Amino acid sequence: MRPFSSGTSNPVHADPILLHKQKLTQWFSHLPKEEKQFGVLFSPESMHVDPLILERNPKESQNVDTWMKDVGVNDYQSSLTTEQLFDPVPGSYTDRGHNVVLYGSVGTGKSMVVRKLVLDWCRGSALSQFELVIPFSCEDLSLLGRPASLRQLVRRKYLHLRDTPLLSGEGALARQVLFIFNGMEQMKLDFRLSTTELCADPDEPLPAGTILVNLFRKYLLPEASILVTTRLSALDRIPGKYVNRYVQICGFNNPDQQRAYFTSRLLHHASGEQPSQEAEALLRMLYLNLQSESQLAAACFLPSYCWLTCATLHFLHFTDAKAPIRTLTGIYTSFLRLNFGGEVLEASSRLGGAGGSEDQQGSSLMYYVAQTVGKLAFDGVNYKRTCFSEEELEQWIGGKTKTDEELRQLAVFQTDVLDFFLVPYVGSSRPGEDVGETRYVFAIPAMQEYLAALYVVLGENKTVLEKLGKQASEAIGQASEDLTSLLNILSKFLPLRIFAIFNLLKMFPSLYRRVSGHGKGRIARTMAAEMFRKEDQFNADVLDQVEQSVLGVQGPLPQERQEKEAFELYPVFMGGLLSYGNRVLLDQLGCTIKSTAVAQITSTLKKNLVKESQKHQPPEEMMDLLFFLYEFQNPRFTAEVLGSLKAISLARVRMTPLKCYVLRCVLSCAPSKHLLKELDLSSCHLTKDLLETLGPSLLRARSLNLQFNNLGPDACPQLKELLLDSRCQIRTLRLCDNSLLEPGVSCLLEALSENRSLRHLSLMHTGMGDGGARELAARLRDNKGLEELNVAYNAIGDSAAVQLVDTCREHPTINTVHLYLNQLSEAGKQSLHARAQRGEGPSRRVKVLASVTEGGELSEDWHPILGIIRQNCTSWERPRVREQLLLFLRDLEGGRRQTRSLAKKLYFRRVERDVKQTLRMLEEHSIAVLKGCTN
Repeated sequence: MRPFSSGTSNPVHADPILLHKQKLTQWFSHLPKEEKQFGVLFSPESMHVDPLILERNPKESQNVDTWMKDVGVNDYQSSLTTEQLFDPVPGSYTDRGHNVVLYGSVGTGKSMVVRKLVLDWCRGSALSQFELVIPFSCEDLSLLGRPASLRQLVRRKYLHLRDTPLLSGEGALARQVLFIFNGMEQMKLDFRLSTTELCADPDEPLPAGTILVNLFRKYLLPEASILVTTRLSALDRIPGKYVNRYVQICGFNNPDQQRAYFTSRLLHHASGEQPSQEAEALLRMLYLNLQSESQLAAACFLPSYCWLTCATLHFLHFTDAKAPIRTLTGIYTSFLRLNFGGEVLEASSRLGGAGGSEDQQGSSLMYYVAQTVGKLAFDGVNYKRTCFSEEELEQWIGGKTKTDEELRQLAVFQTDVLDFFLVPYVGSSRPGEDVGETRYVFAIPAMQEYLAALYVVLGENKTVLEKLGKQASEAIGQASEDLTSLLNILSKFLPLRIFAIFNLLKMFPSLYRRVSGHGKGRIARTMAAEMFRKEDQFNADVLDQVEQSVLGVQGPLPQERQEKEAFELYPVFMGGLLSYGNRVLLDQLGCTIKSTAVAQITSTLKKNLVKESQKHQPPEEMMDLLFFLYEFQNPRFTAEVLGSLKAISLARVRMTPLKCYVLRCVLSCAPSKHLLKELDLSSCHLTKDLLETLGPSLLRARSLNLQFNNLGPDACPQLKELLLDSRCQIRTLRLCDNSLLEPGVSCLLEALSENRSLRHLSLMHTGMGDGGARELAARLRDNKGLEELNVAYNAIGDSAAVQLVDTCREHPTINTVHLYLNQLSEAGKQSLHARAQRGEGPSRRVKVLASVTEGGELSEDWHPILGIIRQNCTSWERPRVREQLLLFLRDLEGGRRQTRSLAKKLYFRRVERDVKQTLRMLEEHSIAVLKGCTN
């Protein structure tokens, strides 16, 4: 909230107050760039949900956990609106303005309340008793380098108010003025008369802090009112005698407030159109999780965590090719920048814990968070833990504090920062834990993995040798060639047990270079090892893991997941933190990652990643790898890793708009000449919209497997365009078990005449029927490249099947046609068998797979036919498959009786056993499904 005047000239007759309202409306309606990820333009009014605001003594609010639990029904009934903040206070002076302190912990929505209050005043719907409202950012005031008067401060920020008489100090004109100071914890106010001089002149230049103190004292413009927002730790900076009213902002303390916030975000449309059913279903699932007293509900009492949750859901479910590029790591980094951007530890603070012996004066607050809270998070990831005791918090965060100043600064850190990241665990105690002991978890589970990744990437996970490497390097550089001088310098800070090592470093500089670069290599190896951790293969892919942490898990968790926590997002965050965009944001937070370090990590990571990716990876881990490459945002690195991949199998991975977008972005980094042998997207729940999101990425494979998806006739125009694309080199296309139906198949087949790459086409169980088979026969006359055609299980009758086989016999390249599980009579099968054997004139001999028998003989292709049926029988229509299997048994029994050869009889018996085994498997699956439905 940093308004600046443009300084443009305005008509002399313009009302400065009216102009002030117009400019404030423009400034305060402007939202940060982080809001652009939601895809539509929001207004503060459409997003705002009033948090709970209570008039409360600060002594009651020192412990955040206590006041969260103490909020009850009566508190909601007595909650204040922003309009009531300046109502008369009993016992206060009527001739003086009111001083109101609005306090709350980090992320409770103080800045949003101020934004809404200012905009309401500009519209005339609030604070009508004030003619002039002047907001200031205390962060800006704290950075002023030279003294300035009150009127100069106002003029510097709001040029159009330079001549307003309301700030002259004459009479009681200032009664109509309200000053708003947002973020008072950014300033050091000193109310001691010995250090802060008195001043009643609004034109006298003074330090900004002194002006604020005199405004609070009512020595300067006593009639003016003041609203100041601050965190809990800074409440004691203003003596209570100068405050007329304390009001606490308590955030969203019930699911209804949280639901209202998510509704305004996820269901809002600038065009006024109705929200999609998917968005409404998503909101219902989220609300159920909030109502279940989950850990998410405990975290979302902070509106800032509501924002993070909403941003994550929007990223997971509403990403499309038209949206600006956004990464999950970028969302978390932006979240921390919005809450802690630019903040530093106070001077003279020497907080314990990591780096406790180093002077932290002027250092970044976020960097200290990475050192302490990040160390705690890393320890949890390392040992597969998410819950921490109070003793563990003291160990990692408190450290060895001794002085009163250090204890005070630690208390500030714990109140303002630690309680923001760690909240009490709301679930039941785990085996071996003390029931009465309070356990703490990260408010959002993924935040633990993010901070652990930040801790590692910043190089804080060092060995003793690495920690002392910089000091040793400086000492060696300053020392002369005299060995005695070198020993004297090193002995001041090096333990004797490693003293000999650094003597070797002096004698062999190449050894030192290897030691100094060892940390970067270990970071890269850690990332690669964590991505392919064998014991985590039972987990869902990382995107499903994130979704489950937000929406909850329906039903009981598998026992294996209860025993061990999964941290598959941890290496993904490490990669995302190394991307250029995130490094820029981290640099603003004081967490600098040098480009040279990124280059070293990237070089080592590429070697490890290429080596691991060449091994066979389960589909879920392959999706994790793709997501890691997307978060890394390094096209050259991605292209080199993809160069080692021959195939990508995502079979049975539940694809979402985001996963399709990730796959598309990653494959677009590969050079156009690089083609995958196979892209397997079978059983991925693909729809027309997801197919559209995938777009040209489908052209990156020679074999494209789209079977067992939710593609209908509406997806066929996209598939047609895919086959007609001049870049298409797809040789095998599998579309079986998609309900394309006759209209869809007819549309798709229009591409056969111009496509030159396709060799194998599978349309098994697509509902094409006789009409689709005849359409296929007609289109094949213009095609010159197909070699194999699978139209099994499509309700094709004798006439259409014969027509199709005759056309295939005349085709120059087709050699195999699959026609089993169709509605073929015995006469039709015999006719097809006879036609397949003839190769007279222009007609060619074509292999026709129609049944496991061919007349009185076994078909040489009975094994692949039965294998395909066994593979798919549980997903096909069981009565239809059972009927076909019984027909196979009848044909086999008849063929066995006709033959006199004992060897052939035994061969028939073997095939009969395989058919009966498939039939039993089908019946057992039917019973299991029935029991599941009953339960």
